[in-house]
Amino acid sequence: MTLTRRAFLQASAAGAAALALPAPLLHAEGAATVAVVKVGTQGRASALRKALDLLRVPLLTRQRVLLKPNWNSADPFPGSTHPEMLEALIRTLWQLGAREITVADRSGMGHTPTVMRELGVYDLAKTLDIKPLAFDDLPRQGWTHFQDRSLTWQHGFYVPRIAREVDAVIQTCCLKTHRYGGHFTLSLKNTIGLVAKYLPRDSYNYMEELHGSPRQRALIAETNLAYRPALVVLDGVEAFVDGGPDTGRTAGPDLLIVGTDRIAIDAVGVAALREAGTNPTVARGPIFAQDQIARAVDLGLGVRTAAQIRIVAPDPPSEAAAARLRARLASN
Repeated sequence: MTLTRRAFLQASAAGAAALALPAPLLHAEGAATVAVVKVGTQGRASALRKALDLLRVPLLTRQRVLLKPNWNSADPFPGSTHPEMLEALIRTLWQLGAREITVADRSGMGHTPTVMRELGVYDLAKTLDIKPLAFDDLPRQGWTHFQDRSLTWQHGFYVPRIAREVDAVIQTCCLKTHRYGGHFTLSLKNTIGLVAKYLPRDSYNYMEELHGSPRQRALIAETNLAYRPALVVLDGVEAFVDGGPDTGRTAGPDLLIVGTDRIAIDAVGVAALREAGTNPTVARGPIFAQDQIARAVDLGLGVRTAAQIRIVAPDPPSEAAAARLRARLASN
């Protein structure tokens, strides 16, 4: 079945709303709120709770949740989601009242079940009562075709049916650059793990189309039309400021960046990369002129300008970091 943009968003809006932030906080005068927390010695679990308290995230009572991490490869953080972040998020989702948690991804630089095994996901599933899922293992009927006249994709693309059927999709991504043409890989790019490389019994390679396109970064943004996350947690305790997505030159911003607006999250993430001393490609020009963000703005995926981003922080160290990020955004 082919799903249009309108039909997909209508079908997923109710589930996304289950964890959507209160309207006055998210959309006051078109703004999106992003929580920035300096992690320090408190650890990710405590920092995450502070961010969610700031954002007034409501309960997930009896909700079915899909948690989408960054398992592009089995390389250690920030090459992939940190085990502490994954466990903290899972425990938090249970505490918020989730009924069922599926943790799933498709690796681009490895065989997903092998990557998950190397990262200890199957062992974690036994202790935290989650359902691990490698999207590679889905049958053909487990995928939904997404098509829209605004797409640069030649034939549309396929996303897992579960992303439409659950009540809420939660995403956790890393803070890093991308040497294979994406320029950076934050929340918008993390969505590529929801897109099929091949559809079963079909030889067309969607990732070959993506990586071979001169408009690769536009195609990345377009995949985000297919779903609406209820929450995005960007783990910037450490970052690749050059190289990536598996290895690269590291820095330690020591931040969690949390919200629901993917454009706002990525704009703050780019500001954090610049603050940490990133490469010339990511450092160049206005943040909202970066191709992924500019295309996401064209598609109406979130805020349209840096002025619409409201950064909040829970304590003085976090506020000092937030002030620097606000200054980076304001200078663009």
